[in-house]
Amino acid sequence: MNVAYIFATSGHTASYKLGKMILPQLERGTHGAKVIGMFFFDDNTYLLRSGDPHGERLAKVAAEHGILLMMCDQCALERGLATGEAGNAVVAGTVAGVQVGCFPDLYAALAGADLHHAITL
Repeated sequence: MNVAYIFATSGHTASYKLGKMILPQLERGTHGAKVIGMFFFDDNTYLLRSGDPHGERLAKVAAEHGILLMMCDQCALERGLATGEAGNAVVAGTVAGVQVGCFPDLYAALAGADLHHAITL
């Protein structure tokens, strides 16, 4: 089963649910589903800052397994994790491999990936 996660809930969703549950399972190879992408909104984008312990671990796992890491362009711009403007932003100060975009960019990036479930946390 192929899944994509959307981290949209306010608070520490990404650092807690991803950092304490999903990421350790991915590292151990016990997650049970193939993760093909993750999309981050609001303060959840901070997990992708360069130097963030969870973000650095996630970037390593994503590179090893071909997992898309993308954050909302407007959310990233507001938090200093991208430069430019919405619709034409470039990541800045993030862990390796992160992309920035909006839903059309996410759809294009996941097209053809045989996605079975998109899970919003």
